[in-house]
Amino acid sequence: MGYSLTLQSQDIHIRKHSNDMNSNSLVSIDDISRDEILDLIERARFFEEHPDQKILDGKVVATLFFEPSTRTRLSFETAVNRLGGRVIGFSDVSTTSSSKGETLKDTIKMVSNYVDLIIMRHYLEGAARYATEVTDVPVINAGDGANQHPSQTMLDLYSISKTQGRLDNLTITMVGDLKYGRTVHSLLMALRYFNPTFHFVACDELKMPKEYKEFCDANGLRYYEHTEFSQDVINQSDILYMTRVQRERFTDIMEYERVKNLYNLHASMLDDSKPNLRVLHPLPRVNEIAQDVDDNPKAYYFEQARNGLYARQAIICKALGIDIYKEAAV
Repeated sequence: MGYSLTLQSQDIHIRKHSNDMNSNSLVSIDDISRDEILDLIERARFFEEHPDQKILDGKVVATLFFEPSTRTRLSFETAVNRLGGRVIGFSDVSTTSSSKGETLKDTIKMVSNYVDLIIMRHYLEGAARYATEVTDVPVINAGDGANQHPSQTMLDLYSISKTQGRLDNLTITMVGDLKYGRTVHSLLMALRYFNPTFHFVACDELKMPKEYKEFCDANGLRYYEHTEFSQDVINQSDILYMTRVQRERFTDIMEYERVKNLYNLHASMLDDSKPNLRVLHPLPRVNEIAQDVDDNPKAYYFEQARNGLYARQAIICKALGIDIYKEAAV
């Protein structure tokens, strides 16, 4: 993915893999190696055992959320607080100078004067990459449009590792919005190191984009596409990754209405599944997972969300170049 793209609303060009990017930034899961992924999982495990530390004393972190978020923003801010740092930022872009026409470049450069780390969610693909090109402060991408969501991917990988005891040789079934779902895009890319078999379950309007299937082909990853959410596919799976059909990604509301309820999971559909199967979901859900699944021992999405705190503590410390094993009080 070495091409360029444009944030048309501000007429700025994004180089997907800029050599100028701060080496501690995390914009795409593609920025980090297999060993770095495994190291972050170990760091997340450390923070699950020792969540309250004071290793960010004196550090200020900006959370810049140009797009609404609840879980991601709160877990990042909780991570900073539990590490002893301080948070500034915004969760409503209408209250910022962006609403007055300030460019993304000016916002980033201004905020960089005050903080040690920027955590940013933006509705435009490539915005986080662009931010790394206009500041020396490390940037963590908390989601950019339908593109990437690497911190979600790390908590997903940590959740998979915890529930399966490994990352290698698993069958991962992704269901629902595979076109706009940045969480499945990032997870797919990260799992290339671990020999997965993918099942993609989606209607034609929401199927996995061509470039991600080409990514699978280029990396020798097996995948199968389905339009039916069949019992056979469920029963083959180690991880069932459900996604919400995201209304905010649709410009045609009629198209959204047509596809929003195509794939729904009920508890009875898990009766003959593998004992190790776990159901994941990046949340929030609407009705793609029925309430009766919540009490099933194979449901893991609420625990998955809790794992986000530990994964994001690990990511923050890595971005700031902190040796947690040396600095943490155990």
